[in-house]
Amino acid sequence: MREDFLHYLWRLKKFELTELQTTHRESIQILNFGTYNTDAGPDFSDALIKIGDTLWAGNVELHLKSSDWLLHQHEQDRAYDTVILHVVYEEDQTIVRPSGEIIPCLSLKDRIPPQLIKKYLELTQAEDWIPCQKHIHKVEELTRNLFLDNVLVERLAEKTHVIIKRLERYRGDWEVCFYHLLAKNFGMKVNAIPFEQLARQTPHRILARHKTNLFQLEALLFGQAGLLDGTFADPYPQKLQKEYLFLQKKYQLQALPKTVWKFLRMRPANFPTIRIAQFAQLIWQSAHLFSKVIAAQSIREIEHSFKIELSNYWLDHYSFDKPSPRRKKSLGKSSIHNLIINTIIPFLFCYGQQKGNASYKEKALDYLAALAPEQNKELKGWAKLGIVAHSAHQSQALLQLKKKYCTPQKCMQCAIGNAILNNTESTA
Repeated sequence: MREDFLHYLWRLKKFELTELQTTHRESIQILNFGTYNTDAGPDFSDALIKIGDTLWAGNVELHLKSSDWLLHQHEQDRAYDTVILHVVYEEDQTIVRPSGEIIPCLSLKDRIPPQLIKKYLELTQAEDWIPCQKHIHKVEELTRNLFLDNVLVERLAEKTHVIIKRLERYRGDWEVCFYHLLAKNFGMKVNAIPFEQLARQTPHRILARHKTNLFQLEALLFGQAGLLDGTFADPYPQKLQKEYLFLQKKYQLQALPKTVWKFLRMRPANFPTIRIAQFAQLIWQSAHLFSKVIAAQSIREIEHSFKIELSNYWLDHYSFDKPSPRRKKSLGKSSIHNLIINTIIPFLFCYGQQKGNASYKEKALDYLAALAPEQNKELKGWAKLGIVAHSAHQSQALLQLKKKYCTPQKCMQCAIGNAILNNTESTA
């Protein structure tokens, strides 16, 4: 059993409420259970409880064992001086305040319905892909969908927090912050970190000075990536190398070691060389891209900004000095959608929040609803359970649900888990 189960019991009043007494035999009358606190401090604030003949207003703290109070060192934290009732599964030690006064304690050990404990253990001890795998289809679709809407907003709020932290680092410059996150997502999972390092090593202001010259942009980015380090047979990388050495000296640039890039077990179309060439092309053809994203009126308009055709050299190469069959290497639809989902939409949502303009947040949600769902291992797992995402709005919500609630077994904080526990009849 975990503390979150006790939080669930207290929050939803799911225990025997008649003839309540403290462990020292004082009567308890709960007039207000308080407000659940997700921040630091006591678990429930602003409770109103009559203990004996005295009416108390203050906070409630919950633990599995009363001795956890000492284990968590609450006696050293003045925030816990306002606790009026200590609610525990079982009392294994009497807890007192620094003054020596006993903190009133309520034990729930014999007050929890057996069916509820059975269902809780069923969820938390399940070894299925998700804890509620055997029960999720018994939950009303409306309940599931409402909670999925909530976790989607939660996911966007988490990404917004990351962007705000980055904005602070870049002194509120949205264009520069956007450039860095876009670069990171261009690298996908495998080369995300090297791509982000490349953006840090290659200031946006320097690329902006050369935004009208694709050759110089490629020289800067390939050189800074460390991929022009060596001897080349082809004239094109030789020219890039020569141009980079000039620009490197001019701007006092430091290149990354080329060993940071991963090529193994990757499709050639996703080689870092191709992704860097595509990134250079995007910068060349889309000046002030963030401003264009903010001004865009449709998802098609944004998709069009990512339509990229690489220069002639890359039509028959995936790497320098290694010819390959001739074919176009534009960004695929799934790659464009991945960039929109992981870069454009979080930035729109964050921009709307920071500027106090809900229309941008609504636009971000509308874009998600208009995009096809991602295809990955987690979403295939949901599909096997019969829960299929029909849009990126749904797929992003399902990814958040799995990552933040199902995998860490936070069923007590999940509306779906709560609905299953509330329906104890299904285990009878």
